[in-house]
Amino acid sequence: MSVTQDIVATYRGPARVVSRLAGQGRQEVRALTFVLLAGLVIFVAQAPYQAREAHFSTDVPLEARLYWSAFLWIFLFPFLLYVVAALLWGVTRVLRPQISGYAIRLSLFWAFLASSPVILLCGLVAAFIGPGAPLQLCGILWLCLFLWFWLSGLVSAERQAV
Repeated sequence: MSVTQDIVATYRGPARVVSRLAGQGRQEVRALTFVLLAGLVIFVAQAPYQAREAHFSTDVPLEARLYWSAFLWIFLFPFLLYVVAALLWGVTRVLRPQISGYAIRLSLFWAFLASSPVILLCGLVAAFIGPGAPLQLCGILWLCLFLWFWLSGLVSAERQAV
């Protein structure tokens, strides 16, 4: 399946999608692609908000805002997620030693990519409405979806390892 079809399928059953992705074998390039795409989508989602902030606050130009946003989401974000995945792997070695580091990375990275449509929605809400209750509700929705995708992906990957 294509990535977009997998994202849609994740909203119907995240465990099945992660199980299928993990069942295709260990492919680090796929996991890296997922995290880079997620960072790119988050950067694109933040661009309208950065433009709004640059319009209202002229002390930092839009180009600088976009540069640092791209640096954060496209370059630092993948590295930080790899660090988080490594820490989670260390924790799971104590609790559930049968799950692999690749399964942890795949489920974490896929959860970010699969929840990216809601991140795009949050970016639009931030750009057009600004900070407030609608943006907080959108953020809560994203967090719930992300946790659902990630935890069900972890459970599915653990079942596959057994």
